[in-house]
Amino acid sequence: MAAAGSARVNLAWHGRVDLPASADTRRWHQGVALDPRPGVPGIALLGFASDEGVRRNAGRPGAAQGPGALRKALANLPVLHCAPLYDAGDITCMDQALELAQARYSHRAQQLLDQGHWVIGLGGGHEIGYASYAALRGHLGASKARIGIFNFDAHFDLREQGSASSGTPFLQALEHARSSGSPLQYHCIGVSRSGNTPRLFATAEREGAHYLTDDVLCTWNWQAQAEVLRAWCEAVDVIYLTLCLDVLPQAVAPGVSAPNPRGVSLEVLEALLDLVMASGKVRVVDVAELCPPLDPDQATARVAARLIHRMVSAQAQWGDTGWQKAVS
Repeated sequence: MAAAGSARVNLAWHGRVDLPASADTRRWHQGVALDPRPGVPGIALLGFASDEGVRRNAGRPGAAQGPGALRKALANLPVLHCAPLYDAGDITCMDQALELAQARYSHRAQQLLDQGHWVIGLGGGHEIGYASYAALRGHLGASKARIGIFNFDAHFDLREQGSASSGTPFLQALEHARSSGSPLQYHCIGVSRSGNTPRLFATAEREGAHYLTDDVLCTWNWQAQAEVLRAWCEAVDVIYLTLCLDVLPQAVAPGVSAPNPRGVSLEVLEALLDLVMASGKVRVVDVAELCPPLDPDQATARVAARLIHRMVSAQAQWGDTGWQKAVS
């Protein structure tokens, strides 16, 4: 296989089959199709099999196995929407050629967006972040639509390094937006004060980033921040939502490179994701940092699949994508 190549997934989508066979007994493995159809927009899953960015960021490798583990966890979930479901395959980082892999992923994701699909990226390390942003920016073309990146993450991922890594994607995005004159607002939700240096907080301030720390998103207090998050949604035209699984507590999501001793509880995270999805502006989603070799009993993969399932269901209710117009 060529470096950073695109591979068709030889993945057996399989699981339980309920009887009687009908629309209300279907599971994802029964509805997924390969090779997304340009004329029939739907939900397109696109894997980014890379942990090169994690390696460059001195993290623990294994996230390259994430796309396959996520598909396996998604396969048996019930279909709660009427949109076509496609598996668009994987972009694989080969020979440490991360920048090439990011370019390939961005190109393929933009193709899917241009065809009217709602794209869900299956990571892979959080180096997927810059590629997803670039795909959305390319899809919007000359439009001056205000993009909002909503990153649910314990880390800012605004590191200043000599090359791309899982710690740099959103500084890369902000620098690209500045050089191209494209409106971009970066929001990071769930930031850990013990997981980011003062320099990273200073970079966030310098770049005009908005953020909420995990300690203000506790179960009894998160609603006080809901209006802040809603206002951020209202201030942009289109949203790229990215979920780094290390935003969750280690007890819930142990299978990541950097487990979180505190994090944002699953109950609160679901409510916050619901709020962003309810804006109807989310166009691209990705889930990053699942590390299957570090994930006992596939616990983190199961949580990630639950959250993807929830966001897809919310998009069916709130979104404004091509497939909804096609099936309405």
